[in-house]
Amino acid sequence: MMILTVIIGGVLGAIIGFLIPTIPYSASKYLAIAIVAALDSVFGGIASSIKKNFDLKVFISGFFVNAIIAMLLTYLGQRLNVDIYLAAIIVFVGRMFNNLGIIRRFYLNKVSEKLKKKHM
Repeated sequence: MMILTVIIGGVLGAIIGFLIPTIPYSASKYLAIAIVAALDSVFGGIASSIKKNFDLKVFISGFFVNAIIAMLLTYLGQRLNVDIYLAAIIVFVGRMFNNLGIIRRFYLNKVSEKLKKKHM
């Protein structure tokens, strides 16, 4: 079910990407930080699904709240002439790599267990 959702989201994203004109430079920082925050939520959702403690309410709220707060930090940073968005990127990317590590270990263990059963 989750793979189907990812595929549908990817296809919709590609279609929208072709239909929407180029993002203006002034909005590019906002879009970039929103995408990083959203990807952090997606990988966190996959990792929590693997750990069997996925909650849709937490996922949806985290998806939107993380993106909105990250964009607000970017706006505040631009107003103060300080690159605060870099701190948000560091945190979100660190969490993404942590969640990707959980996902990778899960599937590596699954594949190695399957190989052990096959060789026995």
